[in-house]
Amino acid sequence: MRIHFIAIGGSAMHNLAIALKLKGYDITGSDDVINDPSKSRLNTYGLLPENEGWFSEKITDDIDAIVLGMHAKNDNPELLKSKEIGLKIYSYPEFIFNQSKDKIRIVIGGSHGKTSITSIILHVLRSQNIEADYMVGAQLDGFDVMVKLTESNKFIVLEGDEYLSSAMDLRPKFHLYKPHIALLSGISWDHINVFKTFEDYIKQFEIFIDSILDQGKLVYNSDDSELSSLVKSNNNSIEFIPYSTPNYKIIDGISFIDFQGNLYRLKIFGKHNLQNIAGALHVCNLMGIKSEDFYNSLTSFNGASNRLELIHRTSDFVIYKDFAHSPSKVQATTNAVREQFNNKKLIACFELHTYSSLNPKFLKKYKDTLDSADECIICYSEKNMRIKRLKPIDSKLISESFNHKNLVVVDDHEKFENKVLSFDLSNTVLLMMSSGKFGGFNFDKLKNL
Repeated sequence: MRIHFIAIGGSAMHNLAIALKLKGYDITGSDDVINDPSKSRLNTYGLLPENEGWFSEKITDDIDAIVLGMHAKNDNPELLKSKEIGLKIYSYPEFIFNQSKDKIRIVIGGSHGKTSITSIILHVLRSQNIEADYMVGAQLDGFDVMVKLTESNKFIVLEGDEYLSSAMDLRPKFHLYKPHIALLSGISWDHINVFKTFEDYIKQFEIFIDSILDQGKLVYNSDDSELSSLVKSNNNSIEFIPYSTPNYKIIDGISFIDFQGNLYRLKIFGKHNLQNIAGALHVCNLMGIKSEDFYNSLTSFNGASNRLELIHRTSDFVIYKDFAHSPSKVQATTNAVREQFNNKKLIACFELHTYSSLNPKFLKKYKDTLDSADECIICYSEKNMRIKRLKPIDSKLISESFNHKNLVVVDDHEKFENKVLSFDLSNTVLLMMSSGKFGGFNFDKLKNL
């Protein structure tokens, strides 16, 4: 088959393009901006477009299908040409579903934790020599491509994102997968540029639960009140399997799972990660993996890229970065680091990067989320806000929203970097949280502090 990708440079899209090339498909693609690591990886596999931009002449009638990324808009010239000549156009999730119709589909959803849970499951499967197809949104140790599609594997494990599928398909991605086994980690309002009210956001998860096939199974975090309410009101013919924070101990700054009297040492930590582990355990059990084998495999799991990732550690200071943007995730991450390092000063840095976090009304959701930190820096780019045509935001409003007595607001990435590099990190944990990149902050500079 010949497949053309419109917006091939996205993190998920380029991985799918590579996976299909490895499967033997003829792949082409376009994008107006392609950044690393997508750019380098596409180049390695011979899939990097010669020129950035959209070119309608690339769209010919010998193309079997188009995969349309969310980055492409309705007036995209390649999309318009595809429609004109009648090509089959798939959104990313629609194409994934089409490739997995004959497999047992396992979908991991939730406002936060889905990448980590999917990563844990894939790590355990590999450790146990169990082959499965997959799609996950972060790079994992030992995995070259984060999408795998075969003809033979029985299972496919999918990270189920609630964001929209494409410009042509405004359904959340996870509505399209029709899982046999599903997991939901929790519900915390996000993507307010799309889901204008919390009720509308919750509705998407209700629809997802309804999409689980008859006699299917939903593993869910019973510690999450919104999710538990949805489960209680649902009368579908599926099995509901609850999970919560497992027994654990912290010994000399190391977390251990306590399972049936045995301690399993972890390389990750925090109650949210422990809940992620508990959810992943149930999914792996449903796939035929014994609990003891799961925990033995888990001891070598380093975590997903950018998910509470250790940047540098000395006897005196520690630096972590985390892909955190929602209020619940910011709070969970900060609390986790505080609990793990209760004898050190905690400096928490958070970048307001998403449309939601830069919305004055939504900012109030961050109240008290950084209470566990001793000092806080809130960073955003006034320049980027002008580019995005967002209304200016008042630094006083930001301070009041977070409600922390020792908080500094910085409106420029260069100022932020200078501030961070000026810190005395003696007996300190520095926590860097963002769904962006702090304007290209060079984390290697921190190692010399």
